[in-house]
Amino acid sequence: MPLKGIGLRYRIMAAKKILVVEDDRDIRETITYALEQNGYEVISSENSRILKSLDKHAPDLILLDNWLTDWSSDANGQQLSRELKTNPATKHIPVILVSAVSNIAKIAEDGLADGYLKKPFDLDDLSAIVKKHIK
Repeated sequence: MPLKGIGLRYRIMAAKKILVVEDDRDIRETITYALEQNGYEVISSENSRILKSLDKHAPDLILLDNWLTDWSSDANGQQLSRELKTNPATKHIPVILVSAVSNIAKIAEDGLADGYLKKPFDLDDLSAIVKKHIK
């Protein structure tokens, strides 16, 4: 039996969209799976070219590997983050740098990133940083 008036009582929320830019396939797939299991829509890419079409994808948050090896850009994650955060069209999108380097906190700060996630990471840490920064 259908529930009458259900649309009046509950508002259907569109899933928040997260862009994952990570060149390591296993990490990219793990992040994607974990986020999708938490109700997020995930767009993933192995290279930085996707950042040129942000208007098409309109992410609510970007998880960006600091050391991309795709050669599609001369910039690393820190430089790409700085470009995103100083561009009026994209500065509102939270950027989280992801890296195994020991000084990722400083790299994220210098790149104007909103936060960082140090590899290897726990899925609870991934969930916490996404929830902290997604609007």
